[in-house]
Amino acid sequence: MPTLIIDVREPSEFAASHVTDAINIPLQDIARGATELATTSKDTPLIVYCRSGGRSSVALQMLKQQGFTNVTNGINQQNIENKLA
Repeated sequence: MPTLIIDVREPSEFAASHVTDAINIPLQDIARGATELATTSKDTPLIVYCRSGGRSSVALQMLKQQGFTNVTNGINQQNIENKLA
């Protein structure tokens, strides 16, 4: 099962720079139940990140409350890219 990398920053931040293959689901969309994840299995590995780790920490808790069981806070773009290298 492939890992989904989710950038929870605003679309303008995502447009400026993001992890290759990441999808943009802003934090407020996650709070509303992110339709982009409606067909995603609850055990799919998810890595969330933002600029500094604050919004991604909130997103992680929201996703867990929505039933996702395999969520990791990747903190920021640099941290994820270092781990993927």
